[in-house]
Amino acid sequence: MPKVHIETALYDRAKKAADATGYSSLEEFIAHCIENELKKLKIDEAEDQVSKQLRGLGYIE
Repeated sequence: MPKVHIETALYDRAKKAADATGYSSLEEFIAHCIENELKKLKIDEAEDQVSKQLRGLGYIE
């Protein structure tokens, strides 16, 4: 499993937030936060759209 290093103060704040909101683990809380941010950015949708366009143009199969 990949690991990410964060500042101790941020870790402590995230741990408190995870506990206060009822997440089963800090990892679950962090994964949920990242998923929400990625949805806001629509990264996956943009990549899919580009892939579809390139397929339609015959650049990729």
